[in-house]
Amino acid sequence: MAGPDPTFAELIVAVGSVPAVTDMRIIKDKNSSQAMRFIDLFAGIGGMRLGFERAGCMCVFSSEWNRYAAATYERNFGSAPDGDITTIPSDQIPNHDILVGGFPCQPFSISGVSKKSSLGRPHGFDDPTQGTLFFEIVRIIREKRPRAFLLENVKNLVHHDKGRTYRVILDTLEDELGYFVPDPQVIDAQAVVPQHRERIYIVGFRDPVPFDFPRIPRRRPDLKDLLEKGVPEKYNLSRKLWNYLQRYAEKHREAGNGFGFGIADPEGITRTLSARYYKDGSEILISRGKGKTPRRLTPRECARLMGFPDSFEIPVSDTQAYKQFGNSVVVPVVEEIARRMVGALASEDKLQPQRRMKQLPLIAASR
Repeated sequence: MAGPDPTFAELIVAVGSVPAVTDMRIIKDKNSSQAMRFIDLFAGIGGMRLGFERAGCMCVFSSEWNRYAAATYERNFGSAPDGDITTIPSDQIPNHDILVGGFPCQPFSISGVSKKSSLGRPHGFDDPTQGTLFFEIVRIIREKRPRAFLLENVKNLVHHDKGRTYRVILDTLEDELGYFVPDPQVIDAQAVVPQHRERIYIVGFRDPVPFDFPRIPRRRPDLKDLLEKGVPEKYNLSRKLWNYLQRYAEKHREAGNGFGFGIADPEGITRTLSARYYKDGSEILISRGKGKTPRRLTPRECARLMGFPDSFEIPVSDTQAYKQFGNSVVVPVVEEIARRMVGALASEDKLQPQRRMKQLPLIAASR
């Protein structure tokens, strides 16, 4: 009798050998009548969808406004996501068990807030476009009443506007919508991929259920196992750019701060891959040896660093691919949370409703 399918994280461990059977090909039958139905909002290229499908769920609706991300999504999932969620009435969204949404993080990220502040532009909930998209999630939850939701954002969401933004979010989910929200948690993906990437995950349930965030044991591959062989020269930094980055780093060292490039340890973990990676790749550079300029990661290496399988197709330019993976989620982390959510919803045990003080999220210990 065949054993159970490997988890996504187990497959990632083998990525250095480029496994012949990858996650895009072993997803369970999504048409099962017993599968929990979910919708994928602010879908990007489908990282959240991959995690939930690996947990046995079925996607019944997706929305993504960026045409390049939508093209990647359609290539890999066979259907184009609907466009701008603000233009889609709630009655056109199918009923679903779980709402999934990595709502736009730039208004709350450290870099996003710094950039907008320097330009005198609003950020967070004052942002007239992206910052208000959280309330599109609220609109859909209020009208569709899913059994559960998973929201993802940058760690800095907790501290934005001295914590007021975070409290508004929890107050809205708990007090206005009436959902049971276990203490949100910041999880560092370095347990399953060789990348330091902290993101906050907010889980909510229509009815109180027994739920704990997963403690993810370390099972990441080494960075060197994710690197491609025979990388084209176009990924090598020019001598001019390399000299500039070294001068820039020295300038900031003398000023007493830590801005600068990062040469990745092939047996360690990288800095966080960002959507600006296409500009110069400075946060994650790969050494090519003494006397040679370092190189950027390739788009495929970025995909692996985010936990995407090698069967995931990249139909866009390198610039768009860097933006897409830098904006995405680490798939094995989402899968672990999705499995816990499915288990909680399947349980017949109920917790008594309880109102809590709005706390800062627990910080997952490094593993």
